[in-house]
Amino acid sequence: MAGSEGSATFAEGAPCWIDAQLPDVEAGKRFYGGLFGWTFEAFEAFEDGQEDGPEDGHAYGNSYGHSHGHSYGQSADGPYAGAVRARLDGEPVAALVPKRDGRMPTVWAVYFATPDAQDMADRIRKGGGQIVTTPVPVGPYGIGALAADPEGAVFGLWEAGTHPGFGMRRGTGAFNWVELYARDTATADAFYPGLFRDALFGPGAVRTFGRAHISDVFPAEMPPHFLVHFGVRDCEALLGTVTRLGGRVQVPPFSTSYGRVAVVSDNQGASFALLQRWDAA
Repeated sequence: MAGSEGSATFAEGAPCWIDAQLPDVEAGKRFYGGLFGWTFEAFEAFEDGQEDGPEDGHAYGNSYGHSHGHSYGQSADGPYAGAVRARLDGEPVAALVPKRDGRMPTVWAVYFATPDAQDMADRIRKGGGQIVTTPVPVGPYGIGALAADPEGAVFGLWEAGTHPGFGMRRGTGAFNWVELYARDTATADAFYPGLFRDALFGPGAVRTFGRAHISDVFPAEMPPHFLVHFGVRDCEALLGTVTRLGGRVQVPPFSTSYGRVAVVSDNQGASFALLQRWDAA
């Protein structure tokens, strides 16, 4: 998966890739193509029949108490068959992956960069988190793993090989931010800075990851989770397009420290946020 950004672009702990588990990938293509102008292409098979990218199917309990369906390194006729890479202006921005089990949630997942997935997995365990999928090579593209923080919010790890991750970030229609909605913000504040210090505090760090208390936006009973944000020019104006395409507005626009945000879901129920950044040109 070629992109314009090399692996050095992603400091350890920087969000570097996202994917969505969907019941109907073709319906997802219509929705996101209509909303963001994405184009789509099938993934190339590995020589051994595996599909590429960290966005293969994962199997883990997600923040909503269900289980995703990713299991790295599947063959072309396995759980990752039918997945597509999304591009914007020719650059890779995401993947849409077909669900294989109707009991799995329809969700967006985020992957954080690391130069050493095994070392990161060890540090996650020592910090009180869990490794729910151990680091596994994905052909020449890199090494993927899945983890959960001490409160159970699930996230991915990606050690880049030939695929560093996003080819575009912070633009309109592309990944801009991911927010962790935590029940115990003190626990999150103790856990993540030690893991993702370079991305959060390193020289020249550009923050694309934040945290808030669940009750700031969602019902208090909502489990801890990550919410992917896509950049838009006008948050309010795009809500009509979301509903026209079959999506739903979950939380009307509200202001944050990083921009104007609305939480929506696509035409199959996967939640994400629209972000109109304060610092957008």
